[in-house]
Amino acid sequence: MDDKKVNATAGGVGIPTVVQIVFIILKLTGNITWSWLWVLSPMWIGLAAFMLVGIISIIIALISIHKRNKK
Repeated sequence: MDDKKVNATAGGVGIPTVVQIVFIILKLTGNITWSWLWVLSPMWIGLAAFMLVGIISIIIALISIHKRNKK
């Protein structure tokens, strides 16, 4: 076995980040005339998905606690 350290974190840039950068470059160079809302949409969509998962997790936890307290 090799004594080298193994990096447990996955490095690099994800697809949404690359799409975000491409959209911003296209907007700043005038190649697209979209509003900034759409140019920044990869960021907002990721944030919305993260918040949705959090809200669903909280609702499931609350339902579980309620069912446990009912017994």
